[in-house]
Amino acid sequence: MSRIAPLEPPYPAEVQQHFDRIMRGAPPLVLFRVMAGHPRAWDKFRGGSLLDRGPLSLRAREIVIDRTCAKNACEYEWGVHVAAFGAAAGLSEQQVRATVHDKADADCWSPAEQAMLAAVDALHARATLSDAEFAALSAHYDEDQILEIILLCGFYRTVSYLANTLALPLEATAARFPQ
Repeated sequence: MSRIAPLEPPYPAEVQQHFDRIMRGAPPLVLFRVMAGHPRAWDKFRGGSLLDRGPLSLRAREIVIDRTCAKNACEYEWGVHVAAFGAAAGLSEQQVRATVHDKADADCWSPAEQAMLAAVDALHARATLSDAEFAALSAHYDEDQILEIILLCGFYRTVSYLANTLALPLEATAARFPQ
């Protein structure tokens, strides 16, 4: 049970419109239902959410999100993303597992993905990149993409804080951390 109760249907019209746009016909996630019950938090959450496409490919975006959530032990959001976007992002079963258990330089990743994963890991551990880590990332990604990677790491760390601290129950359709 969530530590803060999620909204229950019927939802206010404005909230329902947001859910419809974000969820595209699927039931709203518990995280969204909790946040939507608090207008200021909901507005700030949606304003910083990076739910648009952005400059990264779907694959790169999902690798960053999945790794960030895994590093923060956030099975809730990791599972939502793997279930909703893993196949569309072309992530193999081995790669999905690697987001949780393997080092950034695992053989299942391309050199560009290894540099990106190393950056995610460094941001998680130290909240910065060394000159060498930034140079490795810059060899594969442009400035807009690098900023997006940093922003995604920060936003999904915040999402991890929310989901973990609120003790959100895992979504029924979400993936589970591999053993």
